[in-house]
Amino acid sequence: MTMALLTLLYSISEEIDHGPAFAEFFALTWLGSIVVTVNIKLLGGTISFFQSACVIGYCLFPLAVSLAFSKAFLMLFDGQSMFVFIVRSITVLISLLWSSYSSMQFLGHSTVSKRKALAAYPMFLFYFVIAWMVLSDTD
Repeated sequence: MTMALLTLLYSISEEIDHGPAFAEFFALTWLGSIVVTVNIKLLGGTISFFQSACVIGYCLFPLAVSLAFSKAFLMLFDGQSMFVFIVRSITVLISLLWSSYSSMQFLGHSTVSKRKALAAYPMFLFYFVIAWMVLSDTD
C-alpha cells in the first residue's frame, strides 16, 4: 500500500510514461527486502522474508509523506531556490531517520543483540536510497 502511494506520488509529473517509476520502486523494495532478510538470517536472526517485506513496506510511509510534502512545497514555490532545497532536505532527513528507527524497532528483535548494528546497516542504506530519490525528485 505504501509502495503504491510512493510510486504514485513519484510518478506525478507532466510526462506521459509513468512505467519506469513504478518499476524502480517495485524492484528496489523487493530487492531491499531480500537483502535485509538474507543479512539478518546470516547474522543468526529469526525472520521470514514476508515479515521483512511487510516491515520495510510499512516503514516507507514517512518517506511517502515526505515526498507528498515535497511535491506540495514545490507547487507552492515555483522553481528551485535554496530555501526550498533546505526545507525539503530537512523533511527528507527527518523521514529517513524515522523510517530507519521504526524498522529497527520491528526487526531488531529478530537479531542477536550484539549484531543489531550489522542488521541495521542494510536497512538504513535502503531507506537512504529511497530518501535520495525523494530529494532528487524535482517534478
